[in-house]
Amino acid sequence: MLIVQQAQKRSFIIPSIISSGLSYLSKDIRLADKMEDGELHFPKTEFEKSQNKSKPLFQRPEPNYPGHVPLYNFEKLLMFLGSSIGAFVNPTNNNFIVSLGESTAFPWVLNRLRTQMLNDPNGRQILKERPHMTSKSLNLDELKNYPDNSLGKSYFLWLEREGVSPDTRVPVKYITDPELAFVFQRYRECHDFYHTITGLPIVREGEIALKLFEFMNLGIPMTGLGALFAPIPIKSSQRRRLLSVYYPWAIKNGTICKPLINVYWEKIMKKDIDVLRSELGIEKPPDMRELRKKAKLKKKQVG
Repeated sequence: MLIVQQAQKRSFIIPSIISSGLSYLSKDIRLADKMEDGELHFPKTEFEKSQNKSKPLFQRPEPNYPGHVPLYNFEKLLMFLGSSIGAFVNPTNNNFIVSLGESTAFPWVLNRLRTQMLNDPNGRQILKERPHMTSKSLNLDELKNYPDNSLGKSYFLWLEREGVSPDTRVPVKYITDPELAFVFQRYRECHDFYHTITGLPIVREGEIALKLFEFMNLGIPMTGLGALFAPIPIKSSQRRRLLSVYYPWAIKNGTICKPLINVYWEKIMKKDIDVLRSELGIEKPPDMRELRKKAKLKKKQVG
């Protein structure tokens, strides 16, 4: 009797063990099938999410300052090629000049100018305060009442004679570093003061002469390119005048003149302009408008 009972127990236990094993194995098989079919999902870790997130091939970086437009290197190259050709064919188009200036304003050039500013008390003050020149900030209505030979009055009269305004200067937007962008913006806004201090007019010939003067003093590549290529398509009489009169003047004065990037023009508006030229080491060139008038008159007389 005892033997029969033990046999019955074994016959009950063994099938139970087998049934449990098959059930467990069946769960594993179903789990594997679901995983294979993609029906089973586990929450992804942050790392997996970051790795699996699809990114665009060209994702434009965030701007570094208001108005900044980040560019890839190939875009800068295309801008340089397009603007250089455009500036050569149509030098009166300011958009080409602006784009050419920024596409060639290499960091090492602007870093050198910034170093010059940091080594000068006026330059350091300019970098610290970051002033911007507008009709309002310069108070043009007040400048016209300054003494006749003052920088402020001369600047105001020059703006009126040439029909320009400090408000027309385009903000820098393609230079990556904010401080270097300000350095180039400062150069751009001071350009009219360079015209004022030298007396060079806003005609093609005058701009070319001033570009060489700026290149010798500041070393900005765009100004050197302008001085090199801009004389090619102009009249031969203008080119001869540039090469014989204004290029020698620009090379000499641009080299010996104090760095103009350090001049805080807004602070010295009441200074006598002749005294300022002497302090900066600038010799005023011959009046270009007068030379052009004489050349035209002589041509008429000969003709």
